[in-house]
Amino acid sequence: MTDNARFWDKTAARYAKAPVRDEAAYAQTLERTRAHLKPTDSVLEIGCGTGTTALKLASSVDSLVATDISTEMIAIANEKVGEGAPQNILFRQSGTGDEAFEGGPFDVVLAFNLLHLLEDTEGTIQRARSALSPGGLFISKTVCLADAALIFRPLIGLMRCFGKAPFVRYLRMTQLEQMIEEAGFEIVETGTYPAKPPSRFVVAKKV
Repeated sequence: MTDNARFWDKTAARYAKAPVRDEAAYAQTLERTRAHLKPTDSVLEIGCGTGTTALKLASSVDSLVATDISTEMIAIANEKVGEGAPQNILFRQSGTGDEAFEGGPFDVVLAFNLLHLLEDTEGTIQRARSALSPGGLFISKTVCLADAALIFRPLIGLMRCFGKAPFVRYLRMTQLEQMIEEAGFEIVETGTYPAKPPSRFVVAKKV
């Protein structure tokens, strides 16, 4: 088990109980994502956490597979699949290597609040492209802390020393978008929800 998996396993229960920090930004993210989804779509979400977003989007698509590195996160997600929940969704534990993208090709790959938590961001974006059908969409939202106040770096560094924070990559919005384009995508929509700290929403089409 990796250090990241251990961290998210330990924090899964607390994460599940935490309220959404910015309800308006989250609602806007869901609205803009739904605008690009079709009822016939086969969708993969990587880094799904406890499955809240996947469950909210499942009714907009034909099928949705949602994965996360943490077995505890997936266990909580599966508990939510009860009476009244969409039945076209499958949760499974996986990292972001090749195994995460099995079952494709997909029409859409989602990655919300994930790419800045990966050491191999570029590789994950490239694997997402490989898992997509021609013209498929990669929809992501990423916290870009290099565009935020400098106080975040020493604060997160201190928290990591005490096991209170995961690995974090300090990305700029321009850097993130360049990674996505260099992986073989055309960016068709962007937004920043919320603005502070900046979380960059990107819709990119496989070319």
